[in-house]
Amino acid sequence: MPMRVLVLGSGAREHALAARLAAPPDGAEVLCAPGNPGISQVARTLAADLGDPEALLALAVREHVDLTIVGPELPLSVGVADRFAADGRLLFGPTRAAAALETSKAFAKAFMARHGVPTARFHTAESLEDARSVVRSGAFGFPVVLKADGLAAGKGVVIADDRAAAEAAIVAAMGERRFGTAGDRLVIEECLSGPEVSVFFVCDGARALPIGAAQDHKRIFDDDRGPNTGGMGAFSPSPLVDGPLATRIMAEIIEPVVGGMAAEGHPFRGFLYAGLMLTSSGPKVIEFNVRLGDPEAQVILPRIDEPLLPMLAAAAAGDLRQRTCRLGADRFAGVVIASRGYPESSESGRRIDGIDAAERVPGVSVYHAGTARRDGALVTAGGRVLTVVGRGAEFPEAIARAYAGVLQISFDGMQYRRDIGRKALGYRG
Repeated sequence: MPMRVLVLGSGAREHALAARLAAPPDGAEVLCAPGNPGISQVARTLAADLGDPEALLALAVREHVDLTIVGPELPLSVGVADRFAADGRLLFGPTRAAAALETSKAFAKAFMARHGVPTARFHTAESLEDARSVVRSGAFGFPVVLKADGLAAGKGVVIADDRAAAEAAIVAAMGERRFGTAGDRLVIEECLSGPEVSVFFVCDGARALPIGAAQDHKRIFDDDRGPNTGGMGAFSPSPLVDGPLATRIMAEIIEPVVGGMAAEGHPFRGFLYAGLMLTSSGPKVIEFNVRLGDPEAQVILPRIDEPLLPMLAAAAAGDLRQRTCRLGADRFAGVVIASRGYPESSESGRRIDGIDAAERVPGVSVYHAGTARRDGALVTAGGRVLTVVGRGAEFPEAIARAYAGVLQISFDGMQYRRDIGRKALGYRG
């Protein structure tokens, strides 16, 4: 009998996970809670409150689930892994304490300092006055980076070019409480320079297995202009991460993190995502995520050239010994299509046409994020609506296919970047 897997989440990342696990060679029976219309084509979707660990456990028990895989950070931040572990049920994702690598920027920076993990110089401000004092001292120069300590839906980071902008960001976070309790503390740090890359690992508490590298496009407009978003596109592999750099990242960053978490009593099991700046003095950590990225998952998962489910089940059970992860040679580019107004706001209820036509383009897959069914029609239901992924032997082919798919899709107010993957062109390897 096929393994029964429950994927928690409702975005394009979870659609990519569900689609991958349901297809050969894994061929799992996939359930997804709460899912979305795209996920419902490859999995059975179920209503769920991702912030209620007790209800999620009851769902897994009722549905006789063999393995639960957590997509977004919310269930991890409220301790779903702890609750499943207490009941002896297999779940792939870190405990609440281990998830603090993402859920608390202050924890992550202090942890890196304790374990010698290279990152930007920083100060954690506990009050508005403390933050102002640090900025006014010029200790980190300008531009300076200000990060809300807690989860802020990817919007809690400000790169301030001068003192006035920095002080405005401090007031917004700590005075006006724009991010709620997430902004009760601010991490203030030097602004690193260099290209950014993201590297991904499957961890079992003692070991980390690399599953690929990608580059994201955070700004809303072409040429990295405009406000930050949750991500407007990605490509994989990153041509910047060659063999020697991958070895250095593992030795200087990933192994100290996994070893440090175990030594502190919080073994890390789950996806570990390290966002890195490749500075002139070597790779430094910008941030950690304790789950796959979105849109990075959509270009990372298709590259894994072997069954994924046994790897995740082994990691959840704490035993990745003797396991490797073989990656295919194809290139992938993913373009996010968003609603009008995103990231500040978003429109919903706009009819979406052309997804079937897009998926008929050779080498193209479409993953749903903010979609819903209304009166029989597929409509927009969020800021980021779809990710269109193109696959090719080289990046120009992957990029061309992704945009050929995008051009088949239409809805009122749709917006997308037209330069996704450009940074990969000209590289080989």
